[in-house]
Amino acid sequence: MNNEEHIKFWIDSSDENFQSMKNMFGAGEYMWALFIGHLSIEKLLKAYYIKTMGGDVPRTHDLFRLAVKTGLEMTEDQKDILQYITLFNLETRYEDYKKDFYRKCTRGFTEQNISKIEDVRTWLKQKIKN
Repeated sequence: MNNEEHIKFWIDSSDENFQSMKNMFGAGEYMWALFIGHLSIEKLLKAYYIKTMGGDVPRTHDLFRLAVKTGLEMTEDQKDILQYITLFNLETRYEDYKKDFYRKCTRGFTEQNISKIEDVRTWLKQKIKN
């Protein structure tokens, strides 16, 4: 697979995850919606990594660390948001965090964070295009 095909692969996979996130939100599966939202961002960062760095993507779920490896210029707010969204992966994946996170994931909390995920996706897609 050449770089363009690889980038398209990650973007398409991200778009599928984004749709799944919306479906899960609609079904009231708020915690899992945020987990999948994290994956949609991770995959766009991997597409950007290939665009800027080439080669194999790092095997990490840490969005901020992945963004740094790409050389992506970020505001402090963007850095904070990437670190925050990374927590959705950790808090959903590990049992000792899962119950507390589940309680936190109300409809309103999830809506606010989906909005952040949408903003990050828009920003990253623009960066991939340029």
